[in-house]
Amino acid sequence: MTRSNRAAWSTHLPPTVAPVLRDWLTETGSLTARLIAHSAQFRVRRIRQADGLVGLDDQTILQVPRRVQVHQRDVVLECDGRPVVFAQSCMPLSATASDWPVFGRLGERSLGSVLFGDPLVQRGPLQFARLPPRHALMKQLDASLGLALVLAGHARPETMLLARRCLYRRRRGILLVSEIFLPCILDLALQTNAA
Repeated sequence: MTRSNRAAWSTHLPPTVAPVLRDWLTETGSLTARLIAHSAQFRVRRIRQADGLVGLDDQTILQVPRRVQVHQRDVVLECDGRPVVFAQSCMPLSATASDWPVFGRLGERSLGSVLFGDPLVQRGPLQFARLPPRHALMKQLDASLGLALVLAGHARPETMLLARRCLYRRRRGILLVSEIFLPCILDLALQTNAA
């Protein structure tokens, strides 16, 4: 794999990120709760939940060997029928049901509502990155929604989208949640400011 397939994750956002987008990316509370507050209709649309190969960027933080399978769940968070966040959750296959009892039964429920409602869950620091077009998460986004459609009217298709990720711990289990912020999320902020 070439370097352009990987992202440079950091605990600091680039200074060039627009303030309104910075506000969304650095949200430390429940992103789900905030999206619900900024829309008339919120929906979690599950795209896929299956075992898949760990991404190169994720193997170290998940403490698994390269090219090993992990449990993955891909969802799109929609506000008023428009996709605003693409999220992928993954955990090692060694995770037990007592570590993450609801992961396999979430369906179209928000993982965030479970994570923020469980006192046993410990949250790590947020990490941020601009994702290059050939990054594994971008490929999943493209396969799920069509990247050109997501970016239509907002940016050039080759634009690198901003993402964040966070490692959660519960008992002996770890879970990585990565979120790509889609251009439509900026419309939510504009609607709120105009109201």
